[in-house]
Amino acid sequence: MSTLHFTTIGEVIKKYREQAGLTISKLAELSGISKGAISKIERGETERPEFNTIKPIAKVLDMPKQELIEHYVEIHQRPDVLMELLKESVELSNVSLASKVALRFLQSNYEESHTLAEQLYHYVTSLTDTDIQLSLYEVVIKYARQRGMQTFLAKGLLQKYLIERLDLKRLDESFKVGEEILHYADFLSLEEKITFYFRMALHAHNTKRYVECIELCKAGLPLETADTELKARAYLAMVNSYYFLNNFEAVEKHLDIFEKFTYDFVSDATKTTRGIVKAKMKQFDLAIPLLRQCLDEFGKDNKIYVATELLEIYFQTEDMDSIAQLLTREQEFLPVNPQTPYMHILIGLYYQFKGNFLTRIGHFDDGMSSYITSLRCYGNVYALEEITKCMEDIFSSFANHSRPIDLHFVAMMYEVYNSIVGKKRK
Repeated sequence: MSTLHFTTIGEVIKKYREQAGLTISKLAELSGISKGAISKIERGETERPEFNTIKPIAKVLDMPKQELIEHYVEIHQRPDVLMELLKESVELSNVSLASKVALRFLQSNYEESHTLAEQLYHYVTSLTDTDIQLSLYEVVIKYARQRGMQTFLAKGLLQKYLIERLDLKRLDESFKVGEEILHYADFLSLEEKITFYFRMALHAHNTKRYVECIELCKAGLPLETADTELKARAYLAMVNSYYFLNNFEAVEKHLDIFEKFTYDFVSDATKTTRGIVKAKMKQFDLAIPLLRQCLDEFGKDNKIYVATELLEIYFQTEDMDSIAQLLTREQEFLPVNPQTPYMHILIGLYYQFKGNFLTRIGHFDDGMSSYITSLRCYGNVYALEEITKCMEDIFSSFANHSRPIDLHFVAMMYEVYNSIVGKKRK
């Protein structure tokens, strides 16, 4: 029954006790709280009983914890009590209740706003439930924005960004959150700035914002004096961005610096990039042997990069035999559990190349199956440009082979489309 029907917590306790058919004496015996204390609470003489006093009583009476917390939020403003209520709300995984309690905590008049915001922020960073975290960071962000507390606005936005950027379906939306942080970066600590600039650089690369990727990486490089893995990966994203912008001179220049990092992926990435650049410059006689060597020597996680580059070269040179031979090795280079947007796109590109090859040699049904797999891979990261290009290849295959569009394939594409749209809406 809702506490809105009662004026005090004592009336709530009395109502539940009577419904349970317990005397005050029996409730005292079962809860471990003295009969006198319970009597005072029920009579309203103790208007704000300690939460730890009420908890065992509520447990005996089987009172919903959410109802108890909602009542306490209205009668208590002490930060220590509200923090305890917040922790109870988090244990219930009740997002809306936790947000309500967190706001009341910040609004408490017992301590300075900055102190309360700092306490809440540090508590939220210790949590593991990302849904709860996002909700509470939103409380911090909104409160800090209203109060002009730039430091906690910046910190809250950063933590929100670091969580939301992991959703591969919402990369564009989360990048916008990161862009807002650029206005408040000076309020972040040195470590937070480094994390922000490098994570945003990687994010920009994954969403094809190559100019922004370079700018963000360059903003982080002077701040980070150590050779960390995050720095190395951001540096590689910058190198790749120069490549996609056709600035091969910058690629070669920064590769000489990048290859000095000591992480396992650096050597493979350097060799692959050098081979890709030579291919881009139409130096196929140099690129093909180098990339074939990479394919034979690299670990499985890096081979997909090489395989897709080789396939592109083979199509450009009309080397159908080499394409057929490479396709027989797909188990060597197809990742089992891709972790990055770029990896999903590379796998999609491989299946798109495979679909092009199979339809071209007359294996139309198998080719269409590969195209569908390609669309699913692109759909995992909502890669619209790649999805559009794959659809163009599908319709070109029907046209080039003078085949009517089979309803079976239409149904398959429609199913993939619904899957992509459905995931995007989530």
